[in-house]
Order: sequence, then C-alpha cells, then structure tokens
Amino acid sequence: MPAPRIKSPHLLVAESGADREGHGLKRTMGLFQLICFGVGAIVGTGIFVGLSDSVAQAGPAVVISFVLAALTCVFTAFSFAELGGAIPVSGSSYSFAYAGLGESTAFLVGWCLLLEYGISISAVAVGWSEYVNELLHSLTGLQLPAVLSAGPGDGGLVNLPAVLVIAMASVLLVRGVRESARATAAMAAVKLAILLAFCAIGYSAFKDGNLTPFSPAGLGGIGAGTTAAFFSYIGFDAITTAGEEAKNPRRDIPVAIMVCMGLVTLLYCAVALAAIGAIGGDRVAGHPAALSYVVNEVTGSTVGGGVIAFGAVVAIASVVLAVMYGQTRILMSMSRDGLIPRVFEKVSPKTSTPVAGTLIVAVVFALPAAFASLDAVMNLCTIGTLAVMAVVNIVVIALRRREPGLARSFRVPLYPVAPLLGVAFCLYLMYETGWRTWLQFAVFLAVGLLVYGVYGRRHSTLARPVAEVTPVAEVTPAGAERESQAV
Repeated sequence: MPAPRIKSPHLLVAESGADREGHGLKRTMGLFQLICFGVGAIVGTGIFVGLSDSVAQAGPAVVISFVLAALTCVFTAFSFAELGGAIPVSGSSYSFAYAGLGESTAFLVGWCLLLEYGISISAVAVGWSEYVNELLHSLTGLQLPAVLSAGPGDGGLVNLPAVLVIAMASVLLVRGVRESARATAAMAAVKLAILLAFCAIGYSAFKDGNLTPFSPAGLGGIGAGTTAAFFSYIGFDAITTAGEEAKNPRRDIPVAIMVCMGLVTLLYCAVALAAIGAIGGDRVAGHPAALSYVVNEVTGSTVGGGVIAFGAVVAIASVVLAVMYGQTRILMSMSRDGLIPRVFEKVSPKTSTPVAGTLIVAVVFALPAAFASLDAVMNLCTIGTLAVMAVVNIVVIALRRREPGLARSFRVPLYPVAPLLGVAFCLYLMYETGWRTWLQFAVFLAVGLLVYGVYGRRHSTLARPVAEVTPVAEVTPAGAERESQAV
C-alpha cells in the first residue's frame, strides 16, 4: 500500500506565500475585521429563520441545545485556532488535513466543504428571500408574488431575491477584500444592534410560565434540537480561510475564533430565551420568521417586526458574503495543489481577488437557490460539516506527534482531552442525523473518491517530479517561529 501523500505545514506555508504576501492576495484584514467577518459568517439564517425549527424539537430547552451545539463547536474551535495560527493559509480544513492526514483525506474534506458551503450559501439565500418579503409587507403591505420568490418545489417558479443576494455578494468579493471586509463589519454591527433590540423587547414581556414544560420532548428532543441548532454555528471555520489576507494571522485568527464563539453563544441563548419567554415555545415553533412575529405580538404593531426583518435582511446577506468568500479561498487552495482545475487559483492583478473562481461559485450556487427545495439535503450538509470538524480535531493530534516543533501561536487547552471530546461530540450529532442521512453521505463520499481517483490524484502537484513542486524559498520552523514572536 503506497504511503499517503502529505504536505508538511512548512511546505504549505511556503507554496502559498502566507508568511510573506499570499499568492497574489493582499493582507488587509486586522483583528477587528476578522471578528466581524466571523460574526458575519455565523449569525444569520440559523437564528433569524432556523430558531423555530430548533424550538419545535426541544421547546424551551432549546437553550440547552444551543449550549451543546456550542460545546461541539468550541472544542473544534480550539483545534481550528491552533491550526489556523500554525498553518495560516487560505485552505482552512482542507490544508490542515493535507498536512496531518494526507492528500486523499484532504480532498474528501474539500469535497465536504463544497457541500457545506454550497448548501449554506443557497439555503441562506432562500432565507434572505423570505425576510425580504417580510420587510416589504411591513413597509408597504405588499409581497413579491410566489412565482418570483420561491422555487418550483416551494410553489413558485424562480426565487429571484435569492439569486440577487448571491449576485450582490459576488460583486463585492470581486471588487476586493478591503471592500468586502468593510461591508461585513457594517452589516455585523447592524445585526448585533437588531438582536440586542429584540432581546430588550422580548424580555419586557417575559413570563416565567412560558418556559414550562421546559423540555416537553425530553432528552431526545434536546438532542434533536442540538442537531438543528448546530446549523446556527456553521461558518466560524471560515475565519481560517483568511490566513493569507490577515495582517497578523498567527495571532489574530485564534483570537478571532475564540471571541466569535463566545459572543455568538451568549447572543443565541439570550435571543432564544427572550423569544420563548415572551410568547411561548409553541408559538415560536410555528413561524419561520419567528423574531419578527414575536416583536409584532409583543408591541401590537408591524413596525417593530419590520425593523427585525430589516436586520435579518442585512444579517443574512452578510452570511452569504462571508461564506462565499471562504468557499472561493478553499477552491483556490485546492486548485493550487492541482486537485481541481487551475481556473480557481487565478488571482486578478487589479483587484487581488480570484475573479473567475468567484463568478463560477456565484453561478453554481445561485441555481439551487433559484430552483431547488433544499430541506431534503440540510441534514446532509450538517453531517458533512460535522465530519470535517471531526477530522480537524484528529489533525491536531496527528500534527502534535508528527510536527512537535511546529510554531503554534495558540495551543488547544487540556490536550488531548479537548480534541477527543470534539470528535466525540461530532460523532454524537452525526448519529442524531439518522440512517438515511448516513446513507446519502456514504454515496456522496464515494462520488468524491471517484472524482479524486479520476482527476485529482493524476493532476496533483505531488504527482510531479520533486523539482517541479519544491518552492524556491522553504519556510523553516525557525522562520515560522520568528513570524509568531509578536504573539
């Protein structure tokens, strides 16, 4: 059996130019921009649209579901923080797997990331369309006709608002990272202000009796609610895709991940308690645009609900922007390694962005957003994301053994307990998705292995002679250590 093709962390950094100027990309993102980017990638459809699904499963105990989902993500966030500081390249989980477990595993991780980010972008765009209609109704009393605001599976013909938000995000991303970061920061500020305002309104009408029975479906309901709530946290890993465009990635990426996870968990629990305490879990569970509904019920007016709908429109648009950014950077890294066509690695000298790759991503993911019903594949997205997170935890352990001298600006606390707990939590939530989802996932991975065998393995840069893939200037462990002395 041939040895796995593994790229050392130093080779990955050297090939990307991440310790200098990343592969034609420009370093424009500081710590504040990374935190805003993380909040932009996380806070959106999961809380504005998905809260009702989580409450339907767990009732008021959805707060416990959010905490359990956060624990799953926090343990993995520790691993992302360690690897993001040690290997600051655009490939995120894909590059980490390449360094720790080898090329075939890395390709499958990238394959799962296509699923995670692709379905996320399309699903979030559909959620944006729902809140655009809610906002129009609040402002004018009118709504877009179903034929233009839903796909065929949902009673319409084409979801134009979903296509529009993807198009707007692609335009911003093509213009440049600086412009995208500024837009993301502004949108993050707006949605945080809106959610804090929602909490103030919800707690003003809070009634203890609305929290009983606290867990109507028992532990099974909490577990199912945790699986549903997990979708609300998808996106924090996108922070590590900015490894070649962050000013000080070895310091700022770990800090940004930790700050984002703490802030988002507190916010989600506060919003869920405010919504249920104000009108009761049964009523929250029945409304996809739950936050607007809660405010309308509490205030007796549609004005407050319109404000919440505006915040949701801004919040969800920022998720589309941030997740599309992460997807293009991962594809760029895979293309650089020869595992997918070279068009995705081309960076425009004018804008320092992968223009062609961004436009391809926009077109490909706009199609399901416009025409498909995504409910049937949401669990597939969840199990793929959890599998990637489990791999990242395993990579931390593998690299601690293989590369003990690797410069790490952040180290996972309670090692090796924390990454092992991360794997355990991921496996538990994967189990909760059900056997049908496991079957779909197995077929999806089999297709990925086929694509890798037919194209990726043959075109990989590691399949070339050594002289062709060795970078001109190798980054040594000592050099990496000097880069992280500021931490």
